[in-house]
Amino acid sequence: MKNIFSVIALVLTSFFSFAQGCSDAGICSIGRAFATTQDDFKNSFEAATIFGVGEANITYISPFLAYTRKLNERISLSTKVTFSSATGDFGTSSGLGDAFLIGNYTFKEKNKKQWSALVGWKIPFNNSDLRINGNPLPLDYQSSLGTIDLFLGTNLNYKKWDFNAVLQIPIVNSNQNTYFNELPGVTVFSSTNLFERKSDALFRTTYTVKAMNQKFTFKPNVLFIYHLGEDSFENKLGIRETINGSDGLTLNGNLISTYNFNKQNSIELSIAAPFVIRDERPDGLTRGFVLGLQYKMLF
Repeated sequence: MKNIFSVIALVLTSFFSFAQGCSDAGICSIGRAFATTQDDFKNSFEAATIFGVGEANITYISPFLAYTRKLNERISLSTKVTFSSATGDFGTSSGLGDAFLIGNYTFKEKNKKQWSALVGWKIPFNNSDLRINGNPLPLDYQSSLGTIDLFLGTNLNYKKWDFNAVLQIPIVNSNQNTYFNELPGVTVFSSTNLFERKSDALFRTTYTVKAMNQKFTFKPNVLFIYHLGEDSFENKLGIRETINGSDGLTLNGNLISTYNFNKQNSIELSIAAPFVIRDERPDGLTRGFVLGLQYKMLF
C-alpha cells in the first residue's frame, strides 16, 4: 500500500508541474533507443500517453506503443508507432503519426566506459495533409510531418553519466500540406504549403540517480537541439520561400522519473522545460505544457 501511495504522489506532482516539453520531429526521444533490456530479459514492451497544450491553446493527446527485442548481448532492435489527436479553434484532427525502426549496437565495456551506436528510420503514416471539413490545416494539427527520416547516433555511458549525440536527416519529403495563413488576425501559424524541413542535430547529457530502496530512479538531463537550416514552403506563385528564424538552437531541461514495481514492471513520468527556443517553429511541434505517462514491461 505504501508503494501505491508513492506512485500516486509522483503522478500528482507531475500533473501540477507546468513545462514546455521537448516536442520535435522524433530526435528528442530517440535517445531512449540506446537503452537496452536487462540481461535477464530479451523483450521490452512500452505503452505511453502524452498530454500537451500547444500554441493557440491547442490540446494534444499522443499515445504510442513500442517494442524492443534484444537479439544478443550486443544488438537490439526497437520499433514504435505513434498516434496524435489535436483539438483547437479549427476543430479536432486525429490520425496515426509515424513508425520508427531503430537498431542499436553496444560495444564491449572498457575502463567503465561503454559506447553504443544506432541507426534508424522514421516512416510517416500520412503526408501531413489531414483536413477538418475539407479545410487545410497548419502543421500544428498534423499527426506527422510527412517525411522519411534517417537517424544516426552514438552514446557513451560512464558510471552514472550518459552522453549521446544524434543526427536526424529528412531523406524523402512526401509532405503534401496545403495550408496558407490567410485568416485575418491569425499570425501564430506559418504558411506551410508543400513544407520542406531541414535536419536536426542533438546532444544530450543525462545523470542517473537511484533511491536507496531501488524503487525510484531519477534522470535529470539537458538537451541541445540545433535545427541545421531554415525551413521553407511554396507560395501561391509556385516560388519557394524560406521561413526566417526557423533555424537555430533549442535548449531543454528534462526530468525522467521512474518507479519500479519489480524487475519486470515500471511506470515513468517525464517533465521538460525549454531555456532557449527558435524564433520560428513552423513544424507545429511547440508545446506549452507536457505530461507523459508510460508503462514498461520486460519479459
